[in-house]
Amino acid sequence: MTKDYRSGFVAIIGRPNAGKSTLLNHLVGQKIAIVSDKPQTTRNRIQGVLSEQRGQVVFLDTPGVHKPKHRLGEYMVKVATGSLHGVDAILYLVDVTAKFGPGEEYILQLLQGVETPVILVLNKIDLVEKERLLPLLAEWDKRGKFTAIVPLSALKGSNTGDLKEEIFKYLPIGPQYYPEDAVTDHPERFIIGEIIREKVLQRTREEIPHSIAVEVEQIEDKETLVSIRAAIYVERDSQRGIIIGKSGSMLKEIGSEARQDMEQLLGSKVFLQLWVKVKKDWRNREGILRNLGYDSREE
Repeated sequence: MTKDYRSGFVAIIGRPNAGKSTLLNHLVGQKIAIVSDKPQTTRNRIQGVLSEQRGQVVFLDTPGVHKPKHRLGEYMVKVATGSLHGVDAILYLVDVTAKFGPGEEYILQLLQGVETPVILVLNKIDLVEKERLLPLLAEWDKRGKFTAIVPLSALKGSNTGDLKEEIFKYLPIGPQYYPEDAVTDHPERFIIGEIIREKVLQRTREEIPHSIAVEVEQIEDKETLVSIRAAIYVERDSQRGIIIGKSGSMLKEIGSEARQDMEQLLGSKVFLQLWVKVKKDWRNREGILRNLGYDSREE
């Protein structure tokens, strides 16, 4: 470790579907946050770790800031806004293909009250015509006090090197918080649950995505494989039927895709058992939310 080794904490904030999890996965070089085309995919604050010779960055990928409709939503927004304090820099991620509206105005107001350096990240520039880019930069430059503006494509990884350069400018000289090979501080049980939830999100539509939660009930490491049992919770019987599918077809597909990702994560064969259970109105029931890891009292 060099004498000018820099380390610190960086929060990633933005509207739902801005591409925060995609950016985090690219920056740390491994998939640790689930990705889908559904908004509000991230529910917890995911810590990702980037280690280089010059220093270490601990990223906090937060839930998308939105108007909450239930207690789970309130928890998610509290997690996101709480992450603005006690960090060394903030990445404010904006989807440049989306129309500017009240959601972005609300985030800009939140950022006015922080002293932390804010790096504006204009994401999805690969989907914008080149002649529109400079006017976009000018428009956003007027909307807030940003220490830097970095246009990039999180999906393609373009300009992420420039973003890293900006981030390291604002990190203090400090210790190495995690081992060099660490990419997240979350236990395997959490990531396994998120993998299952991702596969459900990718295969379902309309009211299903945000009505589900996953609880990993058992992980048993045997000699030749890892045996995993998990429950997918929904709020209504009709949702249970959709996720199971005709003759169990949907659940089999979800399980097959999740198992492949788990085998890559664990480096072992996986035997996966999935069950679908109904917990009515679980998103508004504090006891269930706490059991599933969404405890606002910890914030």
